[in-house]
Amino acid sequence: MAETALYELRGVGVDYRTPAGVVQAVRGVDFDVAGAGMTVLSGPSGSGKSTLLRVLGLIDRATAGTVLMDGRDVGGLTHRGRRALRRERVAMVFQAPPDNLIGHLTVGGNLRAAAQSAGTEPDEGILDWLGIPGTAGWRVGALSGGQQQRLAFGCALARNPAVVLADEPTSQLDAASAGLVLDVLGRLAARGVPVVAASHDPELVERADRVVRLREGEVVG
Repeated sequence: MAETALYELRGVGVDYRTPAGVVQAVRGVDFDVAGAGMTVLSGPSGSGKSTLLRVLGLIDRATAGTVLMDGRDVGGLTHRGRRALRRERVAMVFQAPPDNLIGHLTVGGNLRAAAQSAGTEPDEGILDWLGIPGTAGWRVGALSGGQQQRLAFGCALARNPAVVLADEPTSQLDAASAGLVLDVLGRLAARGVPVVAASHDPELVERADRVVRLREGEVVG
């Protein structure tokens, strides 16, 4: 018997109301996300990839179609139900490194806060694994942007989520820092944590186990 996909999207559409009228951000989208490996939603700006990531993260609702998570239709969940499921199952990393961290806490404090939010304990070796050893007592502001982004993925892992979602995780980093973040993403997927990233970074696309290509709100490959 085939294993149930982590996510199944069928005929998904997302509309936004604006002063100029209704905008169709996504329409008629079908794809699955496996419960392992790295999936990249790829496409130019405005293609709908970040919108779909927010749907997967239970932040935005689909206005058409069906979204299943672990075989469960999440479309009918209440706001409270969606928030609880997001807290228990999903970790999201945003493109601006400071947006993912608590600025007044130390590096170690951020890891502990992330773990405590999910009732877990951070891995003692996580800073070595992230390539930022010896920084537990540092303030977040003492880290470079790339180091902050790696810490953000460490905080995501500390929550023991069912999936890590990443929105353009390398877009604000230089090439060297982006490469180190990509290494962490690959190690997350190899560790058995499924990763879904929205990105037009060709190197991230190349490293993906599966690529969903989007253009003007539709899947094109």
